[in-house]
Amino acid sequence: MQPTMSRNTARPGTDQVLWLVRHGESTWNTLGLAQGHNDQARLTPHGIRQAWRVVGRLCDRPIRALYASDLHRAMETAAPLASVLGLPVQRDARLRERCLGVLEGTATAAVPAALSGLAADRVADPDARPPGGESLRDFYQRVAGFAVDVTAAAPVSGEVAVVAHGGTLRMLTAYLGGIDVERMRWAPMVNGCVLRWPGYAPHLQQVNPAERHDR
Repeated sequence: MQPTMSRNTARPGTDQVLWLVRHGESTWNTLGLAQGHNDQARLTPHGIRQAWRVVGRLCDRPIRALYASDLHRAMETAAPLASVLGLPVQRDARLRERCLGVLEGTATAAVPAALSGLAADRVADPDARPPGGESLRDFYQRVAGFAVDVTAAAPVSGEVAVVAHGGTLRMLTAYLGGIDVERMRWAPMVNGCVLRWPGYAPHLQQVNPAERHDR
């Protein structure tokens, strides 16, 4: 899957590429539980195989840096790739999934739209907040901060891999594509998927996310 280039991506022809990886299937994924910041879940045997499929996809790429959420399911997915590439995993808590507060550990399907802010695979209310959790607007700003920093630190020539969570990758692709949180879709994203974002916006390092988006 390759996101569409937008007005906010770098000019065509650049050899910078951002690889976005969702973690492999976790034990809580199989149970249908909302994970958020909870760190109890571990990869299933299928999830471990998915992590190695990511290696098969990316092992020959000129990846110069590898970032991951510091939650176990993301780190466990990043570990095989780091080993094969000979790169350290740069942990960043800003890549965590959305914090769902008291809803973590409950059935994902039972989370009401009034608390999730999501309806019909779209953002319906960016300011909805589960008790003890983050709003989608807060989540967007957190991930946008990572995007600004990673593009500032990115090699002039080369590729960067990011291993994170479904919600985090939706936020990253929206921000990099110039889509405000209010206009975001929330399409399904399978475990172990790899998204290729070509010519990732190096000029974002000049932009304050609070000025660029959410007023």
